[in-house]
Amino acid sequence: MRTLQKTLSYAAMHLTVAFAVAFALTRNWQAALAIGMVEPLFQTAAFALHERAWARADARRAQGPTLAASS
Repeated sequence: MRTLQKTLSYAAMHLTVAFAVAFALTRNWQAALAIGMVEPLFQTAAFALHERAWARADARRAQGPTLAASS
């Protein structure tokens, strides 16, 4: 649940920043909206996958050494 909350929060922040930067560069709100929607959607999906990978790594680390590592 925390990962979902972080992902949604990140998405909202990223959409806002991407739109603002695209608008500042283009001075065209339609282009800024297109850029501001597409890139953050892909980046948010990448963030969610990244968070899941780190959570799995943390869980493995918490389990301690495996039998293969102790041999």
